[in-house]
Amino acid sequence: MLRWTLKTLWLQRTGTLASAGGVAGAFLMVLLLEAVFLGESTQMVSYIEHTSPDVWVMQHGVSNMHMATSFVWDWKEDEVAKMSGVESVSSILYVNTVVRAGERDWFAYVVGLQSGDARSGPWDMAAGSPVPEPGEIVLPEMFSRAVGIQIGDTATIADTRFSVVGLSKETFSMTNSVAFVNFVDLEKVLSVGATVSYMLVDASPGEAAEALADRIETEIDKVSALTQQEFITSDFEMAMKMGVEIIFFMTIIGSMLAVVIIAFTTFVQVSRRFHELAVVKALGVQNRAIYGSVVLQSVFVTSLGYVLAISAAVGAMPLIAALVPEVIFLVSPMALARMGAIALAVSVLAALVPARLVAGVDPVSAFKA
Repeated sequence: MLRWTLKTLWLQRTGTLASAGGVAGAFLMVLLLEAVFLGESTQMVSYIEHTSPDVWVMQHGVSNMHMATSFVWDWKEDEVAKMSGVESVSSILYVNTVVRAGERDWFAYVVGLQSGDARSGPWDMAAGSPVPEPGEIVLPEMFSRAVGIQIGDTATIADTRFSVVGLSKETFSMTNSVAFVNFVDLEKVLSVGATVSYMLVDASPGEAAEALADRIETEIDKVSALTQQEFITSDFEMAMKMGVEIIFFMTIIGSMLAVVIIAFTTFVQVSRRFHELAVVKALGVQNRAIYGSVVLQSVFVTSLGYVLAISAAVGAMPLIAALVPEVIFLVSPMALARMGAIALAVSVLAALVPARLVAGVDPVSAFKA
């Protein structure tokens, strides 16, 4: 039966390749969607990763930055600084809001930096100063390119105008970029005083971050404290939740489309060789061997489509990134493994229809004219 299977695939290679191409298109759609979403979600936690304190302290009940609001009385920063095991504390103000520049609005994290606080600001610059003074703003280089603004131009947040003094790298996301202003300016924009949003706490040498976070929550009233890794994980999970349903439904749609394509292809291949199957059954070959042949055809078409989809994705991503640099792609081994498991399940499901056709073949028909 293996020889018959290979012969069938070879004789109908045009149809097999066309079907594999259709399957590849279905899988490619899901792969690209996942790659964009994972890339954007990873970019969302880039600021947290690069500031890298041992412990983040914030308003009680808050556990992330993405789409969150946190306000803590600034005197609590002094209390944290006095605790044993704390080497240093710095603080930022933070808000999710709309920034207007070059006649275009876009949604951004806006971080208010204390004067001279380079640690909490951008980690890589394309041009200009990384630490804004009052009345100044640092914007993502990618956004400045998109809207055609340069250093010396202006941007607006809530009717407050800022002069662009720096263009930062690696701070742009289609869904949520990061802009930096001075702490006192953001206080005015938010109409708050004597408050901070997040404290960045560095532990003394030998002090465990987990233990320090627990002590801060115990000794300082109404604050939450998370280690750097806990905060990254929490923020990333929040970002991922916003797109899980989209990816799930797109995966289902792509998988169903692949099932239909493979089932139809295998059905056509089997039906065209109906007489041969009848002869094979008349010679005593059992149904399970023929079923195995049908499943093998489905697995071959699916596997070929899977390989073509990955190859196309690898080739397309750099091209798309060059044409649309705002898009961030990231493919994880987990996503590829998940897609492979789906491909295997699809191949088995797609074989059910032609397998039923095989079961109904009458060996007597092999001797009819």
